[in-house]
Amino acid sequence: MEPRNYRMVVSTAQDFVTTSAEADRQLHHWLGVMKRYDTSALDKGRNEIADGVTLDHDAAAGRHGSYSRWRLRETRPDNQDTWQSTLVVRSDNGKDSRRTWLQVDIEHHPADARLRPTRANTPGIARLLLDSLPTQDGLADVTSEPKFIEPDDIEEVIEELCDQERRLPIVVASTPYGKEVDTWTDQVVLPAFRNLPGLAVMYVLTPEAQILFNTKLDYHPVFGGGIRTYLPGMDPAWQPDAQRHLVMSRPKIEANPRRAAAILASLPQRLALRLPLPAPLDTLPVQRTRPRPAGQDSGLNDLRAENRTLISMLAEAEQRENANGDVLRDLREQLQITEDLEFEQAAENQDLYAKLKHAERQVRALHVQLEKAGQHAHALAEAPADVPDTFARILERLGEFPHLRFTGDKRKTKELDAQSIGNWVEVAWDALCALDAYAAASTSGTAGGDFRYWCAHLPDDCAHPFPAGKVKMKESKTVGNRDDWRRERTFPVPEAVDPSRKLFMEAHLRIGGGNMVSPRLYFYDDGPNTGLVYVGYLGPHPTNTKT
Repeated sequence: MEPRNYRMVVSTAQDFVTTSAEADRQLHHWLGVMKRYDTSALDKGRNEIADGVTLDHDAAAGRHGSYSRWRLRETRPDNQDTWQSTLVVRSDNGKDSRRTWLQVDIEHHPADARLRPTRANTPGIARLLLDSLPTQDGLADVTSEPKFIEPDDIEEVIEELCDQERRLPIVVASTPYGKEVDTWTDQVVLPAFRNLPGLAVMYVLTPEAQILFNTKLDYHPVFGGGIRTYLPGMDPAWQPDAQRHLVMSRPKIEANPRRAAAILASLPQRLALRLPLPAPLDTLPVQRTRPRPAGQDSGLNDLRAENRTLISMLAEAEQRENANGDVLRDLREQLQITEDLEFEQAAENQDLYAKLKHAERQVRALHVQLEKAGQHAHALAEAPADVPDTFARILERLGEFPHLRFTGDKRKTKELDAQSIGNWVEVAWDALCALDAYAAASTSGTAGGDFRYWCAHLPDDCAHPFPAGKVKMKESKTVGNRDDWRRERTFPVPEAVDPSRKLFMEAHLRIGGGNMVSPRLYFYDDGPNTGLVYVGYLGPHPTNTKT
């Protein structure tokens, strides 16, 4: 499920009193100037600052640390939906007593619990705090606007990337060749970064720094106008780690800037909501404020006011319970996805391990035969690999597969060359070779089952194995039940295959991961009819809950 709430957690080296006073000033500016509420008589407890709008304020100071907390609840009279905004300033009485924490949460509570909450973007109060206070996440400064990386900044930025204390992702945008960095930043990067303030540390690589940056981070580069999200715990010396740090390509950004901005913020937003809070923030008591005494009033009016408060508190508790239910459902869904992925990876690893051990046994057997023949000094010659080096070259060589027909959009396949990382081209070529071999076996009646079965039970003389763990013969129910996602997976086929000349293809292969492209190959096995396998798509991952 896509994250809906907004959460910013940053810290500052300023003391609690200074930070709390500045937060109070910015809160008054946000409420009074930007939202036009009456802030002339705010005090602790519950403040009615407009019709359907309350501001709760509580604070405490003691040996366990100090805090100030404000909670704004805005109920819209037209539909009774509630937006809740919470600001917390908290002293750190632990290992760093001079550090002060700030937390901002924005939540939407629909009046109808059956409806999904509206997604919360960066609020004005978060930008005001980032602009008025020197905030950090680990070694990195957290700002509301991206900063430029010059050549002299490379070592410092790499130190920030490798900082084991950081909580926030670091998002780095590159500048394409021939583009002026300021113009590119204003026209493309800032719109793409518009939902990231408070959720990530934002940088733009200048052309002069880009070569040095990518040289230092050989396994984790970013270039060509792409944007890369570097997650916490980065290890620049370990190549497999590159798969964790997602890349968004220039074509995807320019194709739909608004959607690109939403996708780019989705992972940092999800990370912010699921990462455990720092101990000082996690130990705060639950906020339960009550209205201030009414003063000179009758007992009956006091009781009526108390009754309204209790009704309001019950409604708030119900909204919180519904919100917690949404979080729980989200966590269960993500757990299911993770468990499915873990199973697929385990199956793929087991398959690859079995193939590796088989290859090792074959090599040992060949060595024994060579020794018996008196040729043990001869090295085993490695067969030359004839694998295309680009997706464009793959398209040029599709004629080498007599049992395959490509009906997809070649433009989408070629675009992968500007976004490719790791061994995507090699995996795609292996997939096509394996599909062609399977189609031949299927036509002759020796395949024994579908493509996944064939990959898991390869004949001994098979020259083109493919990991069964990368093969999915069915789409998820979520995809199948959404018309727009089904249309994205409906691809051209000849009239001999389907009279409508198009077909919803569920079977697909995982060509790669490691960025927001995560290419897939979709195919349809028409062996019983035309004796061919139709490849309807080879390109970026179609839309799902994560793309």
